[in-house]
Amino acid sequence: MGGNTLGKIFQVTTFGSSHGRAIGAVVDGCPAGLTLDVNDIQRELDKRRPGTSPLTTPRMEQDKVEILSGIFKGKTDGTPIAAIVYNEDVDSSAYETIKYKPRPGHGDYTWRAKFGHYDYRGGGRGSGRITIGHVIGGAIAKKLLETLNIEVIGHVTQIGNIKAESIDPNQIRKYSLDNPIRCADKKAAEKMERLILDTKKRGDSVGGIVEVIVLGAPAGLGEPVFSKLDADIAHALMGIGSVKGVEIGLGFQSAKCNASEINDEYCIRDGEIKTITNNSGGIIGGISSGMPIIARIAVKPTPSISLPQRTVNLKTMKETTIKIKGRHDPCICPRIVPVAEASIAVIIADHLIRAGFIHPCQIK
Repeated sequence: MGGNTLGKIFQVTTFGSSHGRAIGAVVDGCPAGLTLDVNDIQRELDKRRPGTSPLTTPRMEQDKVEILSGIFKGKTDGTPIAAIVYNEDVDSSAYETIKYKPRPGHGDYTWRAKFGHYDYRGGGRGSGRITIGHVIGGAIAKKLLETLNIEVIGHVTQIGNIKAESIDPNQIRKYSLDNPIRCADKKAAEKMERLILDTKKRGDSVGGIVEVIVLGAPAGLGEPVFSKLDADIAHALMGIGSVKGVEIGLGFQSAKCNASEINDEYCIRDGEIKTITNNSGGIIGGISSGMPIIARIAVKPTPSISLPQRTVNLKTMKETTIKIKGRHDPCICPRIVPVAEASIAVIIADHLIRAGFIHPCQIK
């Protein structure tokens, strides 16, 4: 099965399934000499770990990562970095009774239509749990970005119809149990939490919007046509399960505007060429402008809900209903933040190497 690798030079290949033995990633193309240890990866994995609040699935996984290769005496050695996380809290019983009933909103039917033989336990390879591999790759990419003082940060801007209004930039960087929503507007975060918990009580789920910002990226990343930086970012973000839309900068709002309103005019700031506004989200003509890169994703509600839904029985070929049991997030947005950060970090790292900002063989 293809489609498991992200990046062209800095490449992340993920493996594993929700109820299989383990999940992980192989990162190839990372230059030698990068200081890296297990804590760098574990810190990022802890941000997406389940069971940390009532807002997440109660599946209790520690998600402890083990590095198998690619590190020698605390630094990368230029060979593939393999890292693995073993599944510990697996309960497949809830899926045996519905294995012939495709769950609405999931890939059960489409994956079976394509492959025939399909791991239906917890969504198998299509589960949100496989994003552990994304985060492993992103953690290593973030360490590469640190060598150039580039930072990737994400936050939740909307849950349902509740939007963040007063955003504190310092709050964006904080992953805290005091703010499990990961919204930088504390008042909005409290409302979002109540909405998620109320929706959970009804046996339903809710979606939202997550924003990721890249600070410090230089101008000149991206290719003119098929490997535009924003195209590659959109490709990476759409590779995350439950993402149904991507916008860069002003995004869909630009369709309502005149060019005179949203064109980013140029200026000289501290001796450098910048733009007065940043409606383009830091990418113009498919190439980074040196301004902050801003991307947002629309995240659909978790499709696994306990309310009755209509489906079909693939064995009898008759219409029927389904009530999904098991352990699921009532809202994916808080835990998708580190996954979105990781996906963009991989793309930025890859383009930095491709454009010559980072040497492909060794950190200098």
